[in-house]
Amino acid sequence: MLAAITHRNRPIVVQKPLPRLRRHWALVRVRLAGICNTDIEILRGYHNFHGTLGHEFVGEVVRVASEKDHAWVSRRVVGEINLACAGLGFRKPCSYCRRGIPTHCAWRRVLGIIGHDGAFAEYLAMPIVNLHRVPAGIPDVAAVFTEPLAAACEILEQVNIRAHRDAAVIGDGKLAQLIARVLCAAGLRVVMIGKHEGKLRLARLADIATVKVTTRRAQRSNQFSLTVEATGSPSGLALAQRITVPRGTVVLKSTFHGAADVETWPIVVKELTVIGSRCGSFPAALGLLRSGHVDPRPLISRIFSLKGAARAVQCAQQPGVVKVLLKTAQDKS
Repeated sequence: MLAAITHRNRPIVVQKPLPRLRRHWALVRVRLAGICNTDIEILRGYHNFHGTLGHEFVGEVVRVASEKDHAWVSRRVVGEINLACAGLGFRKPCSYCRRGIPTHCAWRRVLGIIGHDGAFAEYLAMPIVNLHRVPAGIPDVAAVFTEPLAAACEILEQVNIRAHRDAAVIGDGKLAQLIARVLCAAGLRVVMIGKHEGKLRLARLADIATVKVTTRRAQRSNQFSLTVEATGSPSGLALAQRITVPRGTVVLKSTFHGAADVETWPIVVKELTVIGSRCGSFPAALGLLRSGHVDPRPLISRIFSLKGAARAVQCAQQPGVVKVLLKTAQDKS
């Protein structure tokens, strides 16, 4: 099969053997995969990952390792990226899995990020327990957003949304756009603070208010009780601290290679609650896609073939580009 792997800070497409299946695992034919900021940070050295990139995908189960899982064959699926004790087949689960938080499994591997080959390939192997069936009404070009949309939904689990009337989302990229839409669907008045007019226009088309980050309005202190930082860069945290009201909440979503040079005194003086936020509920994300309350399809900038993975990654880093997808040669849809 073809796969796009990391090689000297860039992706190259190579031929690899089909992945081997463990008990209660499935072989998934990838139909579409999405390029995420994390993939770009991995190419810059994040997590020192070497292997097949990609963790956002929609695909079809073509083979299972255990006969009892045969009902999954031919099912269209998306997959949770954290491989934990249950999926890895450990008889004695770790303390995190016993407590019901497998996303922090002590032995976890992460699809295309830590210790497990990812979705920029014609096929990938995943534990059945990680898979979710995609409802028939959700097209592939929407279903491929399930993983980042789930990450956006995680905020609703971590924050008492009813305690807030409005929220700021700092950033105008892929994840920021999804977060803003999820918060709007939850009933909040959302303001997106960004720097790219084309991306801000996409938010306005979804009835999200926008402000350029360079304006006085964006920089004004103590505006929002809830602020989500999703810039993908070290600069966002300082602004988040500034615009959040005393005893407000800051949610951090950015992952990047390197350190953020910020002052922490505003967190103490303003008594801010700072929450790190990562993966979220796939059923919640699929529910939003099925209902139409969130439609991510306008965020797609370009679709490349898997063979064009290197050009696709370059495209994903260009100003004004939002979501870039990879379509496998095997996909006949």
